[in-house]
Amino acid sequence: MAADVSIGELFIAGFGPGLCIGLVLIAYVLVWARLTGHGRADSLEGVAPLPAFRRATFAMLMPVVVLGGIYGGVFTPTEASAIAVFYALVVGMAVHRELGWRDLGPVLRKSVISSVVILFIIAWAGLFAFIINREGVPAAIGAWMLTVIDSPVTFMLVVNVVLFVIGMFIEGAAAIIVLAPILVPVAIRYGIDPVHFGVVMVVNLAIGFITPPFGVDLFAACAVARLPLERLVRPIIAFILVVLACLLLITYIPPIPLALRDWVYR
Repeated sequence: MAADVSIGELFIAGFGPGLCIGLVLIAYVLVWARLTGHGRADSLEGVAPLPAFRRATFAMLMPVVVLGGIYGGVFTPTEASAIAVFYALVVGMAVHRELGWRDLGPVLRKSVISSVVILFIIAWAGLFAFIINREGVPAAIGAWMLTVIDSPVTFMLVVNVVLFVIGMFIEGAAAIIVLAPILVPVAIRYGIDPVHFGVVMVVNLAIGFITPPFGVDLFAACAVARLPLERLVRPIIAFILVVLACLLLITYIPPIPLALRDWVYR
């Protein structure tokens, strides 16, 4: 919405980067486990792979239901969020039986508080974006970047550094609302596909969710694992570096996000 880019194209373009990041992280974990000896006793202490896969089948079907419904024209991306919540509720209560009727009150209360906080940030970020657009700030910044930066390669490098730093401190949706109207027109003038640029923005800002000091996902992980944040800071650095390497591949190899999009839409 902030950059006037097709949601469907962005969804399709996310498959390549998602597979790239997932496969590289799998490779890193396998190498790390082999070097450190972690996981050697999993087959003795844990559930065997096939039974574990069967137990997780309904949970793993959620992306299939959501994306299949979107691309099949059954519901819109906005409606898909409600479908996902309903599906998760059914699986949690009827299949895994880890969620009861008494748990719904606390779950809804926490969801409302989290949503309100994020929506307040998005609302004020939207107002800020409206003001800076009205005052012509994006055009001025774009003109300045065009005079200072002489190539799309340098532009993307600068953008990645700026977004990485911003993602450490600002919620991703708010950052997109403020920065997309400023950066997307400049990217287009450099000949960069707006869908490609959008994927780079989303992946970059998503890294901020796991980057100290204010990574939202880190706080969530600490709450679930009942660990202090400082216990996760050192181990997470290697994962951040791995994902940053994937970000560079996504940035400078456009077919990773765009090949599937071009095949589906053109």
